[in-house]
Amino acid sequence: MTQPAPSAQHNGPDKGALTGPADPPPSKTGGGGRPGLGLRLDVRILSLLGVLAALVLVGGITEPDAFLDTGNLQLILTQASVIGVVTVGMTFVITSGGIDLSVGAMVALASVWATTLATQEYGFAGIAFTAVVVGLAAGLVNGVLIAYGGMVPFIATLAMLASARGLALMITDGRTQIVTVDPVLSLGLPDSYFLGIPPLVIMFAAVTVIGWLILNRTTFGRRTVAVGGNAEAARLAGIDVRRQRLYLYLLSGLCCGIAAFMLIVLSGSGQNTNGNLYELDAIAAAIIGGTLLSGGRGTIVGSVLGVLIFTTITNIFALNNLQSDVQQIAKGAIIVAAVLVQRRTLRGGET
Repeated sequence: MTQPAPSAQHNGPDKGALTGPADPPPSKTGGGGRPGLGLRLDVRILSLLGVLAALVLVGGITEPDAFLDTGNLQLILTQASVIGVVTVGMTFVITSGGIDLSVGAMVALASVWATTLATQEYGFAGIAFTAVVVGLAAGLVNGVLIAYGGMVPFIATLAMLASARGLALMITDGRTQIVTVDPVLSLGLPDSYFLGIPPLVIMFAAVTVIGWLILNRTTFGRRTVAVGGNAEAARLAGIDVRRQRLYLYLLSGLCCGIAAFMLIVLSGSGQNTNGNLYELDAIAAAIIGGTLLSGGRGTIVGSVLGVLIFTTITNIFALNNLQSDVQQIAKGAIIVAAVLVQRRTLRGGET
């Protein structure tokens, strides 16, 4: 019988389930048998925390009254929450060696479908349920095309991006759909804050914790890492690779549905332009957080820090009335630097 490749060395006793941790632990050896990779991962997280602290310092120096205001800090966390939920789903997809270019379009489609007059007649539950179901349905289409249709993830999700945007435009006819359901709108008001924390931030925190537990403490998470590291070895180890990929794109769609509902609360409306460029922001945040674009390693904590860094940069630039093109250049420079650090880390781990 053909023996599994070395990258499937985490095989466990239960039908080939992988038992090694998804994120390499900070020990003498990291994941995949690369010495010190876990330690370097911790160093990367500390580096991201340092960058975030430096940005807070810059914001506090340049606009101390405005940036350090409680309302502004709440705004940063709230804005980070929507794209943060999308990034959690994206982290799983990239860890598996895939990509999802349709997340922004799925957020737009879910948000406009959930805010039609017919849907709003069912109140809070109708809007939330519709947003989640539409996200799941779009994710299911992606998953079937990629896992069972044999399509390349880039092409399949690019097609979904175009189709979902087109359908969202068709539903709205180019108009903004205003939400009139008070329980939905009230979630965005200060009266609904719990100990000064906006409800959307609490939702983001819950999704982050659940995502971390799934990726690092469950068989599903270990199988995700295995598929991204070596899909053929994972198949030989007893993992149903196609089904795993289907589940991952369903998870991405679920996160988009949740994010769509959060965006509805935040903006009080549904628009076909919602979620514009979310795919780029989510991919960038995951990459600078330490998730390998080639798959095989992912970190939820790093992705969340990446989201916070980008959101803080945007806020600082807005407060200082700096041009958006300079902001995009700064983000691009951070992405390039993160990729270069990843390459140096991998080369160091192989020596």
